[in-house]
Amino acid sequence: MIASTGQEISPRRWLMISLVFWATVVNYLDRQALSVAAPVLTEQFHMSDVVYSRVVSAFMFAYTISNGISGPLIDRLGTRLGYAVCIAWWSAASVLHALVRGAWSLGIFRFLLGIGEAGNWPAGVKVVAEWFPENERALACGIFNSGSSIGAVIAPPLVAFIVITFGWQWAFLTIGLLGFLWLLFWWPVYRTPAEAAQGASQTETEKPPSAWTLFRHRFVWTFTISKIFFDPAWYFYIFWFPKYLKQARNFDMAHIGMYGAIPFVVAGLGNLLGGALVAWLLRTGLSVTVARKGATTFFIVLMAAAIPAVLTQSTVLAFAFVSIAMMGYTGANANLLAFPADVFPKNAVGSIWGLASMGSGFGGMLFTLVTGWVVEHYSYTPVFIGFGLMPLICATILWTACGKLERNA
Repeated sequence: MIASTGQEISPRRWLMISLVFWATVVNYLDRQALSVAAPVLTEQFHMSDVVYSRVVSAFMFAYTISNGISGPLIDRLGTRLGYAVCIAWWSAASVLHALVRGAWSLGIFRFLLGIGEAGNWPAGVKVVAEWFPENERALACGIFNSGSSIGAVIAPPLVAFIVITFGWQWAFLTIGLLGFLWLLFWWPVYRTPAEAAQGASQTETEKPPSAWTLFRHRFVWTFTISKIFFDPAWYFYIFWFPKYLKQARNFDMAHIGMYGAIPFVVAGLGNLLGGALVAWLLRTGLSVTVARKGATTFFIVLMAAAIPAVLTQSTVLAFAFVSIAMMGYTGANANLLAFPADVFPKNAVGSIWGLASMGSGFGGMLFTLVTGWVVEHYSYTPVFIGFGLMPLICATILWTACGKLERNA
């Protein structure tokens, strides 16, 4: 293994992680296209907040199911082919959005998108496990995961411009084609590193364990449960924030395009700060368990900034607090992405992350439906407060139930 054999670490790892970064950018452009275009689509097709929440939940339902499939699939097909299949699927689904004729067809195409998009993170953490040593994994995860923030930054102005200039159909069509462009670079470039093949232990080269075998491990099911209370906050920001700006802050489409990306710019910093913090903590002599969980908890606490964000009358302060909360998410997630590779061998990390992300998808689906109902019947205030507090449950589970982050024999 790269991290433990003392063999030379290939500089090509930065090329490989850059490919994953760009795939994640495309992933979020496809995902965010709906949230930016939502004010137009919900008005054109007369969709209420509850109906919109059901459309988003169709994506999350597919995402939940596919996480349990895509991780093991990538472990068995290999990173190169498995990743290619996932991005080809979700890009085709994104293009199909141009054919939407109402809430039902939109929900169906979001479902198809969710099936494909779930594969991005199992594939990404597998690339990290294959190419990066233990002390660089959080940074590598932060780099590729920052693609989610960059994609979310690019989406508001890009999608708003295309919608205003050419129509919402062209927004989905144009962005969907970007995934096929990425495949032209990925397929000829990516290979499993020679270092991993030559230095792998027997467990690294064996057939990946079954999902049921993995889920019997305490780390896997407790990690899965923790994500139910963590990721839904991020899904709220990416799917509902533009609608919040329109409904609660009276933004029009042009101003959503101009200012809606600001919190995602700040969130991008969290991906790098999360990796930097844990690297510093490891250099002080702390164990991987304490350093990784400590850094994760620090950033989770920052997510509570969502509470003052909704309580302030100042739009500027609201943006500042939402930005801090979103940076808290990305900083914590940069470390959570590295958890599976700390505990399991490389041949299982895709499956582990896929299974754990089922918790993410389930939580996202459940709390998206709750969000739609609460917003329609009350306001955004209880929603922001809930998503400011829920991640603290995740931190509690990580410290009390997940156990040590050490290789599982």
